[in-house]
Amino acid sequence: MGRNTTRSPKHPTTRVVVIGLGRFGSSLAQELVEHGSEVLAIDSDPRLVQQFSNDLTHVAVADTTDPGALEQLGVPDFPHAVVGIGTDLEASILTTSLLVEFEIPRIWAKATSRQHGRILERVGAHHVVLPEHDMGERIAHLVTGRMLDYIEFDDDYAMVRTTAPAAVIGNALAESGLRERFNVTVVAIKRRGGGFTYATPDTVIAEGDQLIVSGSIACVESFADIV
Repeated sequence: MGRNTTRSPKHPTTRVVVIGLGRFGSSLAQELVEHGSEVLAIDSDPRLVQQFSNDLTHVAVADTTDPGALEQLGVPDFPHAVVGIGTDLEASILTTSLLVEFEIPRIWAKATSRQHGRILERVGAHHVVLPEHDMGERIAHLVTGRMLDYIEFDDDYAMVRTTAPAAVIGNALAESGLRERFNVTVVAIKRRGGGFTYATPDTVIAEGDQLIVSGSIACVESFADIV
């Protein structure tokens, strides 16, 4: 079935199987190992497996559309699985469906398009990610406004990091009327030369402060555009 190389993890906190060692899968697997997780990484390409054999907890060459191969590697026993296959849509869908049949509690799958993502959801993936689309959307927000960072969640909700606009400088949050005027909430604040701290009603906003603001997408976008 192929090469299987192991190394001991440092303080493993959870066990994750990562299928597909392309840019997305390999980066994710390495990050998981850095954070102390035990990772089994699988790919059909022996060259990729060899490339990451010294970086990951376990690596193996296998056809992930073969249920017998996955069972032999102990994949059904993993509580978390990530399917990072991008170029072979059939393999991505078949692999995901096998993980669903194994009743793995949490399955993440990479999609290359919204249509691909819908299919993955239909076969049972619990979470679908579109890395290229999501990154493009995030960068678009940063390029077109005063935002320093942007995170979008489900149900039309987002958080942004932005510089404090002149309209709120010199006022305590309780007096500024941010919620009433802009329908947003200031979650944290960062002074020049300092780190982020939780915002309180008594926090006074100064020029040059950076704010973490939450609210609906439209509201946080409008707030970040205020000068």
